[in-house]
Amino acid sequence: MPLSGEAIRTMNYVDDISVTLRRILAVLPSLTEEERQRVADHIKVSEPNYETVLNTIAAKK
Repeated sequence: MPLSGEAIRTMNYVDDISVTLRRILAVLPSLTEEERQRVADHIKVSEPNYETVLNTIAAKK
């Protein structure tokens, strides 16, 4: 069954998130330990996050 345009667009958003995460990983070595910790803390409290999205997808089944 072919995917709808909305499903393809959503998958492209996921690809965009992956690119962003690769950029974050590339920058991390240049940050101080304090900066890395602040970035980590910020990621932990950001909402929605990957886990929230995956749980929502699983709940829709």
